[in-house]
Amino acid sequence: MRPVVLSDRLRAAVHMVTAGNRVCDVGCDHGFVPIYLIEQGISPQVLAMDVGSGPLAAAKQHISERGLDAKIETRLSDGLHNYSIGEADTLICAGMGGRLMMRILTDDSDKTESFQELILQPQSELEQFRAWLRGRGYRITHENMIEEEGKFYPMMRVETHSRDMLKYNGCNSMNDAELCKLADRYGPLLLAHRNSTLAVYLKREERIYEEILDNLKAQGLSDEKRKNRYEEVHVLLEDCRKALDMVTLK
Repeated sequence: MRPVVLSDRLRAAVHMVTAGNRVCDVGCDHGFVPIYLIEQGISPQVLAMDVGSGPLAAAKQHISERGLDAKIETRLSDGLHNYSIGEADTLICAGMGGRLMMRILTDDSDKTESFQELILQPQSELEQFRAWLRGRGYRITHENMIEEEGKFYPMMRVETHSRDMLKYNGCNSMNDAELCKLADRYGPLLLAHRNSTLAVYLKREERIYEEILDNLKAQGLSDEKRKNRYEEVHVLLEDCRKALDMVTLK
C-alpha cells in the first residue's frame, strides 16, 4: 500500500510537530494526517477526533486498512469536549476558520493549555486570531506560509505556558501599536524571518489594493461612501507596503 500523500499545506503543518510527541488531531476529517504522522515516524500515538460521524467513519476505515488501529484512536468530539487532559502532547487544529478555532480553544481552555504545543492553521480571520493569541499571552514559536494552487496558508506552532502579557515575539502591546498591528495581520515571525512566501503574498496584496484605488478614483470620489472606501483601502495599502519593506529589506 502506498504511503499517504498530504497536500503541501498539511505536510508543512504536520512537520511542525515535535518528533516523538503524542498528537491529538481535532477535525481529523478522513484521518490522513494521523496516518501520515504514524507512517512517517513523527508520532508514536495519535488521537483522531472529528465532530462529524461520517468523516470519522471514513477515517476509521482508512486507519484499519493500514493496520494502525493500535496506534490511532478515533473519537467523536465537538472540539476538545471528549478529550481528557494528558492523552496527548501536541494539538493539531487545521483546515477551519479562525473564529471556529478560537471557539474550540476557548471552550476547553484548561485542556488547550495542558498541551506542550499547538499546531494551528487558521484559514480566515487571521489578524483577529493572532490578536486573540497575543491577548491570552500565548507565544508563537514558529511560523510558516505555503502557497498552494494560488492560495496562501499561514500556520504556526504555539506555546501556552510561557505567559507574558506584555511581550509578543518582540511586540510590546502597550507601546508599539503599529508593530502589533502588522504582526497580527501578517505574522510576527513571518515578518521577522523575512519569509519569502509572505513576500509573494504581500506583492499580490499590493497589486490588488492599487487596482481597487485606481477603480475608485476612476469612478470619482465625490460620493461619501466611495471616498470612505478609498481612504480605508489606502490605509491597508500603506500597511501592506510597510510589511513588504520589512520582509524585502536588504
